[in-house]
Amino acid sequence: MENKPTKKLIFPLQVLFEDDHLAVIHKPAGIIVSGNKWKTIARALPDNLRPSQQPDTCTPQPAHRLDFPTTGALLIGKTTSCIRALNQMFEAKDIHKTYLAIAIGEIKPEGSIETPIDDKPSQTEYRVVQTTPSERFGALNLVKLYPHTGRRHQLRKHLASIGHPILGDKEYGTENLILNGKGLYLHANRLEFVHPFTKEHLKIEDELPKKFKKIFP
Repeated sequence: MENKPTKKLIFPLQVLFEDDHLAVIHKPAGIIVSGNKWKTIARALPDNLRPSQQPDTCTPQPAHRLDFPTTGALLIGKTTSCIRALNQMFEAKDIHKTYLAIAIGEIKPEGSIETPIDDKPSQTEYRVVQTTPSERFGALNLVKLYPHTGRRHQLRKHLASIGHPILGDKEYGTENLILNGKGLYLHANRLEFVHPFTKEHLKIEDELPKKFKKIFP
């Protein structure tokens, strides 16, 4: 009796960087990274990446998560040794992530948010890149975010905690200031780290989605 081929998810992904050990892909909004659902980034990876020629090649695996509505750069391991190395690097805070978000209201030019999340210490630094007046929201700000911890929904909770929720955030936004139909304005813009095997200093950027550029051309 023949084995039936495993069902594949055909979901084209933009690959920002790839070698034999790891890859960085653009995660679109509206898809989860991994889990029990059929449509996940993890399930789409084998069809989008080249198989590794390393002896410990394996099914590619995301090394971290981005929320369902969040877009941006997602780091993938392609071998068992690389997945292990990336996990250790995340734990040691050797992988630096930069996000861009659009925050609502008049906000200080820069600051550090240290509101605990789930009773755990949490820290996000932010810097305002650009501000534009808005009739509905008072002001909209393009903000660079540097998370120093990795709590669930950290950036969304932190900006909401100082009264400047992310535009389009239905979960943590202010009820009368929800923007419907455009999604969440949170984007994982850059990953910076030293490649665990080639020792190359990588700085991989994922350009801003079009919806951001409509507000900040």
